[in-house]
Amino acid sequence: MAVSGPDGTENGGRPHFVLASASPRRLDLLRQVGLVPDRVLPADIDETPARAELPRPYVRRMATEKANVVAASLSEPALVLGADTVVALGRRILPKAENRETARACLEQLSGRRHTVLTALSVVPSAGWPDGHRAERVVETAVTFSRMTSHQIESLLDQGDWQGKAGGYALQGHAAAFIRFVSGSASAVIGLPLFETAQLLRGQPGHWLA
Repeated sequence: MAVSGPDGTENGGRPHFVLASASPRRLDLLRQVGLVPDRVLPADIDETPARAELPRPYVRRMATEKANVVAASLSEPALVLGADTVVALGRRILPKAENRETARACLEQLSGRRHTVLTALSVVPSAGWPDGHRAERVVETAVTFSRMTSHQIESLLDQGDWQGKAGGYALQGHAAAFIRFVSGSASAVIGLPLFETAQLLRGQPGHWLA
């Protein structure tokens, strides 16, 4: 059990580690490397891309805004991790699939093609932890789908694991049977590049990882 020190930090000196995301996949990935957030506080922000906004600036802005909003709401010493993931075809951002029609449209476009998954990370200290510092990273991963028939796409959609996913698929789900090649960070495609996340945390004073 965590023990608070006199300054409000956990374990007598370490600030709270806060995840600014509602994604269960990101929480699972953090736990995979022994990082359990002290708090999970999803950020309520407008995620609409600006007109003509390109994928890389957009995903960086989303991760930073999430971390900023949550960090500003905290009075205790804390380090906030914000993250965002987008699927891009060239300069175009594919939407998160909130319904079957959107997921189908995404998969039809991705079929037989290479695309890019961009995941941005942003760590922001709260005002109560002046020793911490801001840092960010954007990780790009190339993913190639095999060509899928209409029947195969409908079969994938029947599985339901496209719901809420950028680009209408989950690498760790049924779509993996149609993914020919991944160049880069597989965990970034799922939602959080673990190596880069660890690097950002190791760069903080009194880091969380050896």
